[in-house]
Amino acid sequence: MNGTTEAALTVERVSHSYGQRKALDEVSFSVAPGSFTVLLGLNGAGKSTLFSLVTRLFAARKGRIAIFGHDVAREPGEALRRLGVVFQARTLDLDLSVMQNLAYHAALHGIGPTEAARRGLVALERVAMADRARDKARALSGGQMRRVEIARALLHGPRLMLLDEPTVGLDIKARADIIGHVRSLVRNENLGVLWTTHLIDEVGDADDVVVLHQGKVLAAGPAAAVIANAGARNIGDAFTRLTGARAEATA
Repeated sequence: MNGTTEAALTVERVSHSYGQRKALDEVSFSVAPGSFTVLLGLNGAGKSTLFSLVTRLFAARKGRIAIFGHDVAREPGEALRRLGVVFQARTLDLDLSVMQNLAYHAALHGIGPTEAARRGLVALERVAMADRARDKARALSGGQMRRVEIARALLHGPRLMLLDEPTVGLDIKARADIIGHVRSLVRNENLGVLWTTHLIDEVGDADDVVVLHQGKVLAAGPAAAVIANAGARNIGDAFTRLTGARAEATA
């Protein structure tokens, strides 16, 4: 979307069905390196299905998905090592400390204990959680857990981050903190981000936006262009005009 020779994420004509129900229908868009791209859609739009295809939880039967040019189906190892993921459901082991959670994840990526400890502290500092490294995960608030999950996803040095409805269940301050931390990663580290949400106020003026509705992409591009092309006043109005539905403003 922001002119680039190699997209961080490329989705080309991807379709997926559950039996007779088509969840995704010829979905195409891209995420540029160093961009914050919002995949905006109501619950049931197909966001989580697409997320599962990109992360290889499901295999895409129709279409192509590539991460920095590496096809997810043909080169899953090369593709997925460039990807960091934060799932909607909380995935920390509550009985382990923050650093133990990170060390376990690092081991899955073949990172040894000494290097894992070093990377873990760096990652926690990036999300302002280094002072909680030895605390049990169950002692953290929902927003703090989410920040640790972001730190964990950064351990192996991905260039693309996927976050699936990452602010669900968080209060207003925690939501703002999470969005702020992720946006700073985009600005300061040239990280590409695909952020899925049904909340209209999580879309920034400078973001790229993909409007997904009933499995189809209705608009994709810079937020200002999506608004202008829809003849709308703002992104909420554009979403309503495109879909005939109203997106939520807050959780």
